[in-house]
Amino acid sequence: MTDTAAGARTERVVHGPDRPGTPALEARSLTKHFKVHGGLGRGAGTVHAVEDVSLALPRGTVTAVVGESGSGKSTLARLLTQLITPTTGELLLDGEPVRGDARSRRAYTSRVHLVLQDPFSSLNAVHTVRYHLERPLKLHAGRRLDREELDARVLALLERVSLTPAENYVDKYPHELSGGQRQRVAIARGLAVEPDVLLADEPVSMLDVSIRLGVLNLLDELREREQLAILYVTHDIASARYLADSIVVMYAGQIVESGDAVRITDAPAHPYTQLLLSAAPDPERVEAPVLRGRGAPPSLVSPPSGCRFHPRCPFAMPVCSEQAPPTLPVGDASSAQHVAACWLLDPERRAAEPHSEAGEEVSSQAASSETSAGPA
Repeated sequence: MTDTAAGARTERVVHGPDRPGTPALEARSLTKHFKVHGGLGRGAGTVHAVEDVSLALPRGTVTAVVGESGSGKSTLARLLTQLITPTTGELLLDGEPVRGDARSRRAYTSRVHLVLQDPFSSLNAVHTVRYHLERPLKLHAGRRLDREELDARVLALLERVSLTPAENYVDKYPHELSGGQRQRVAIARGLAVEPDVLLADEPVSMLDVSIRLGVLNLLDELREREQLAILYVTHDIASARYLADSIVVMYAGQIVESGDAVRITDAPAHPYTQLLLSAAPDPERVEAPVLRGRGAPPSLVSPPSGCRFHPRCPFAMPVCSEQAPPTLPVGDASSAQHVAACWLLDPERRAAEPHSEAGEEVSSQAASSETSAGPA
């Protein structure tokens, strides 16, 4: 690091809560419905994009939100960053409810930052790296920064995301950078406001496989070094296991399984999570995938009754189409370690259903979760 950049790096201010253990950011029962208007004589409808989603993002941890396209992952990220307003539900920052007035929103955006999926379009092609990093510094500094201080802070930001030597990148345009370098600049832009929470929406999906690992490792370093709370949105459950401490699995706008990342990937309890894992590349898996989903994800304008996954689930019981399943602990795990919303986890209900034997594979995996996943 250059002397100038090192001099600009001050001790990062972490907005600690009054109560130890309070998450940096928490969502309670977030719901988002979009009104849509049909064309050519079709009537209006409502897209049930996110339904009753609750999660917490502790400092120094990575929480992955996993699911197929259309599962509500990106909508959730935009709700958390206040780019869109929830239909119902609330956000808490350091345990305090988030207000919606303009001043509170600006303070919120300086502590919760979104890194977008596409590094090719998230940076304006007509401006240099210097411009992209100076702009948030000027907007959120709270005072006027002189040229020397701005230059020093920009160089320090590039050092923080391992674009070194920083002087080689500061005056480049986006088209002069690789995809991975552009994404690092986008992350540096987020760090410019010294956030407590970083929301990364599919940050590596548009990058070559050869450079994805570098960006994931950078996020892991930031979590550890900066004590950031990171939300990692992805459709790739394999990368979620690699990076995340905990995983939230979403399907059709709802959370179907959540908990410790190793527990979920070693012993998935929900059939949809099993479907995701069966589709994930695994060089050590020599047998055929254990689960194949039927059909396609449902329309969120008219979602299925009961469990939204039941039309595709090979283990569906009659109750699955009639009643939404409760969220239950998996095996001997506590609710913080591993829970899933599936009727197969209810022994009494499973025994009472005429086709309950179809779910023995799922239920046996759920029952053995504690052994398979190891200690918390």
